[in-house]
Amino acid sequence: MTDLSDKSNNGSEPPTDSVENVIAEVAEMKGWMRDDQAVMLWGAASQVPPGGQIVEIGSYHGKSAIVLARGSEPSVRVVAIDPHAGNDRGPGEWEGLAEDGQADNDHFEANLVSAGVRSRVEHVREFSDDAHPHVTGPIDALYIDGAHGYAPAVSDISGWGKRVNPGGIMMIHDVYNSVFVSLAVIRLLYLSNEWTYLGHAQSMAQYQKSSTSRLSNLVRHLRDLPWFARNMTLKALRAVKLEKVGRLLGHEPGSGLY
Repeated sequence: MTDLSDKSNNGSEPPTDSVENVIAEVAEMKGWMRDDQAVMLWGAASQVPPGGQIVEIGSYHGKSAIVLARGSEPSVRVVAIDPHAGNDRGPGEWEGLAEDGQADNDHFEANLVSAGVRSRVEHVREFSDDAHPHVTGPIDALYIDGAHGYAPAVSDISGWGKRVNPGGIMMIHDVYNSVFVSLAVIRLLYLSNEWTYLGHAQSMAQYQKSSTSRLSNLVRHLRDLPWFARNMTLKALRAVKLEKVGRLLGHEPGSGLY
């Protein structure tokens, strides 16, 4: 077993470890990934065959990229797409400063080195629509946590989703948190006959590219609508400064809805 405290490889060799170890390592890094979502990402990455490819859209400070890299075989290509432009950095933030984007990029780079995976992750510093030419070949696992507007979400799901291999996995963050992302998913995936809904880890939904009936896919989605309704209720309570009432729904104020 690799000693995780030994970072002398400067990112040249990924440590051999478990998802629990990685979760502990990235706990203090900024980001919105929950522990059960890290487990979902790790599971998808571990299924990618040697020589395969993982693509992440939206990396921020690198928490999820680290999980994907550490959870996959060394020969798997891991591509992180994020313009680090200073905009869309968090909930409700649509605009920002270039200085913030550069600071995010610096944290991203430092975190990858600290986790021992800098050589494993290729960073494409472009907006996702412009990144296609930089990513060659099909995708085995796709993780989307990009711009949360309706049009960008539709573009990411449809444009990058079509590049996923049959049997491959697509995961989408904030499906049950962002209204616009949710609307894009409802439009493109609720009645899809090529993407099978597998379930969710809080606001992260998981799909497999496989044939399915539209009706059965719709039923699987509808089973999780109560969770979606709960999240929307909590967001409304937060907006009117009544988040404490959310304790009645099992929510801890200030804990986030991701």
